[in-house]
Amino acid sequence: MRRVAITGLGVVSAVGTGSSTFFDALLSARSGIQAVDIPFPTGTESVLAGAIHFDPDLHFPRARLLTMDRVSQFALVAGREAMAQAGLGDPEALARAFTPERFGVSLGTGSGGAGSTEAAYTALLEQKVARLRPMTVVLAMNNAIAAHVSMEFGLKGPSSTVSNACASSATSIGDAFRQIRHGYADAMLAGGSEALLNRGTIKAWQAMHTLARPHADGAETSCRPFSADRSGLVLAEGAAMLVLEEWEGAKARGAHILAELCGYASTTDAHHLTQPDAQGQARAMALALADAGLQPSDIGYLNAHGTATDVGDVVETSAIKLAFQNLAAQLPISSSKGVHGHAMGAAGAMEFIASVMALRSGQLPPTAFLESPDPRCDLDYIPLQARDAKDLRAVMSNSFAFGGSNAVLVAKSA
Repeated sequence: MRRVAITGLGVVSAVGTGSSTFFDALLSARSGIQAVDIPFPTGTESVLAGAIHFDPDLHFPRARLLTMDRVSQFALVAGREAMAQAGLGDPEALARAFTPERFGVSLGTGSGGAGSTEAAYTALLEQKVARLRPMTVVLAMNNAIAAHVSMEFGLKGPSSTVSNACASSATSIGDAFRQIRHGYADAMLAGGSEALLNRGTIKAWQAMHTLARPHADGAETSCRPFSADRSGLVLAEGAAMLVLEEWEGAKARGAHILAELCGYASTTDAHHLTQPDAQGQARAMALALADAGLQPSDIGYLNAHGTATDVGDVVETSAIKLAFQNLAAQLPISSSKGVHGHAMGAAGAMEFIASVMALRSGQLPPTAFLESPDPRCDLDYIPLQARDAKDLRAVMSNSFAFGGSNAVLVAKSA
């Protein structure tokens, strides 16, 4: 089986656009979470969100925006950064390096063009229009993101769209990894995008009673993974994209290899629609390690799913103990959602990029606002401040979703 190199990273997030800006915010625990006023039919409400200040006119011509939901816009901006970092942003350079039919796309999203779907229902039910916009279907469909990305760069290889809730983009990266490893493609642009901060989605999540309440220390501190005073997750939007290449080909073209994607596993709990299962999560971690040919002792940092829900953080703690056994207590772990929120379908890719950047820099992002850890979450969750990590060899990133979908990625130093 062929080795897989990571050669490009791109991020659009609540803490900024650009992978370096994103990672700097994580290291400094600078939160992008804020209170946003949303005009609901019953009155305006202040809602906590990892919202992005994004002007599409800076990135796309007006005519093109008629066919692009916000979720596709995020993906393309992140994809452009990843391709440029890989040295493939110029069409001529891309054509010299790859046959288009051997370069594919693998995207994850939980809700697809949720904004366009809501706009259609608003037009029908509130504005009483007789006809919707002609492009409504292609704006809203989940695979529109992959379509726009493929057209942007002329990528004609394998194409797939994964919708596994919070594990979507981690699964899409894993699928892309296997496409290259088994010879179906030479390169893949993989990741995820989410733009779900609309009235319907917010109200649906409010009904589940899983969203965080504003914290006394300020709205920006309200997402508090593994903390005794955590009150829930914070919805966020954004995109994260990676360029993956067959290892020898990346070396031959002189690409700067950032890390090696070496392990992936996916499991299903078959347990409950919303309640996670430690056994299923632990099995995904163990299988990802086996796929990478690594031992638990090889992992020097784990980016936890860490959503800041009461049940989720405790179950993940138990799962890590099951997977790492007596090594769990010494393993440095953190959740970065405290600063960028939960980007749902984009979360796995965003947090895997954080893991890769930690591997490269030897700096581990902290779990923000972890002043009083929950006694039930008694592992080394790197509270408050970043930590230097010498001789970091391999990292793991967890993504666990409603429905019991688990995806774990492992990368090692190049």
